[in-house]
Amino acid sequence: MNPLDDELDRRIGTRIKRAEQLLMATKARALKPFDITVPQYATLLYLRYVPAASAAQLARASLVSPQTMATILGNLEGKGLVERTASLFHQKVLETRLTEAGRRVVDEADLAARAIEDRMLDAVTADEAAQLKSLLDRVMAAIDEAPDVRDASA
Repeated sequence: MNPLDDELDRRIGTRIKRAEQLLMATKARALKPFDITVPQYATLLYLRYVPAASAAQLARASLVSPQTMATILGNLEGKGLVERTASLFHQKVLETRLTEAGRRVVDEADLAARAIEDRMLDAVTADEAAQLKSLLDRVMAAIDEAPDVRDASA
């Protein structure tokens, strides 16, 4: 191994990023037959559990910007997988709901996406899976609690 590879191998962030990229690429391939992307799948899945969600709720849940969510929703609406209607409570808010076709797609796509996550969990014991979740929660909390690097230079 060269020095750069050694350095990258020691960095936990590199491993987490590689795992995330591999997971997203594998899910993207699994979702291709359903003609949806990973962010579209995440949006549909959220709508399965939270009908009538707003675009802002969907953006936060799917970890994308409001602008990106507007594009995702436009694409899903164009495919006939979601419909958007004005909220009865907030005149400027559009509620998004799955169509019947959207329900079918997310149900089938979720089987494919879940199989990938199940394969990941099959590689570890139940105790190791619980430990991995706990460790990831701890490192995320440590990142979240750390002072912003820009603040340290002030």
